Amino acid sequence: MGTNVIAVVGGGAAGLAAAVAAAEAGARTARAAGAAVPRVVVYEADERVGRSILATGNGRCNFSNADPDPALYRNAAHAAATLAAFEERARAERAAALGAGADAAWPGAANGVQAFFADRGLAWREESEGRLYPLPNKATAVLDVLRAAAAAAGAEECCGTAVTAVEPARRAGGPLTLRMADGRLERADAVVVSAGGAVARALVPDAVPLREPEPTLGPIATETRLVRQLDNIRVRGALALWRGGAPAAREAGEVMFRKYGVSGIAAFNLSRMARPGDELAVDFLPAVGEDAAAAFLRERARALAATLGAAPTCEDALRGLVLAPVAHVLLEAAGLRGDRVLDGPAADALAPVLKGLRLKVEGLGDVRQCQVRRGGVEVGAVDAATGACRAVPGLYVAGEALDVDAPCGGYNLHWAWASGLLAGWSAADAVVGAPARGEERGRR
Repeated sequence: MGTNVIAVVGGGAAGLAAAVAAAEAGARTARAAGAAVPRVVVYEADERVGRSILATGNGRCNFSNADPDPALYRNAAHAAATLAAFEERARAERAAALGAGADAAWPGAANGVQAFFADRGLAWREESEGRLYPLPNKATAVLDVLRAAAAAAGAEECCGTAVTAVEPARRAGGPLTLRMADGRLERADAVVVSAGGAVARALVPDAVPLREPEPTLGPIATETRLVRQLDNIRVRGALALWRGGAPAAREAGEVMFRKYGVSGIAAFNLSRMARPGDELAVDFLPAVGEDAAAAFLRERARALAATLGAAPTCEDALRGLVLAPVAHVLLEAAGLRGDRVLDGPAADALAPVLKGLRLKVEGLGDVRQCQVRRGGVEVGAVDAATGACRAVPGLYVAGEALDVDAPCGGYNLHWAWASGLLAGWSAADAVVGAPARGEERGRR
């Protein structure tokens, strides 16, 4: 492949962002300096780039969040430093690309990720909890914008080509080696590893510490005696994670029961911290305080008695409040018969399970549904301001290939774009020349 090359390993979200950044900045800098424009090549093992993007947000692609709070990320200090460096560099790159004054504000955008997509034609809307979705409501809109930007900048896609190892330069200042699955060797002056959760120990040099990725942000497996009766039932409620007799975390939102446990956004978010032996408490009545639940049921019984002309049963009290299969499970958990009159003692027994049906955690559920894999290159091995590996000159890491993850809501894709763009710009600096703030970039 030769020299003056930037290789991107992985054509997912972070990889495509890195390719766009490296190709655009590398070409702009090289032309201003009268130097050779670097080749940017994306190596993707799949037959097409961006397949992981198409699968996000149930095919709609929750591509970012209106408030990408760094505190929500695992290894939050590193994430905060990277996102801050990205914002600073994004303004400088936009100013260089669009001319004087362009860095004064993001037009119609709140941050560098939004500005990046807006400048390349993507429109979006905000839904609940700050989730941002493309206006066409399809993930293909995001992928199409990225691929068009990469192609316009001259980045090349090399699909069906798996990179099995990235080897450090054999001499100071020399190129890195990419070892392919088919036995071929390629050389590159800079390499961005953005292989997502597929990053493996063999892919990066031994000098780069790596934690083997494991699935997270997915459904939770629990004891099944009760939940198997509720398979595929969805409720709007809340989940609380209990550990050692004390609440550890709580998530409101959709809860979906499966034969093996609990799914839905609330379960996905709690899966990042749940451990076998913990307990999940399912709250079917989140608008009512725990101390007020029994009184709520007594008042409900009084109102129903006036309507029905007789003292309501426990089954009567749950009708219209939860679905019939849920009512059956709640009564079983409370040790009550459905035809028992809902008197004071019955209300006292039913209230706790209505507010917190306890399920013992056994681990992750269906790992095929997990949205990210936790692990990858340890953040201490990477410069937060550039994405560069400290021990291997010319090697950069971005996206899920780093040990950074966050809850559902667009945060993980925001990280992929931001860290990918930053790594791409940094790789272009290494190959063509670092930018001088306020001046044209010169030769290296």
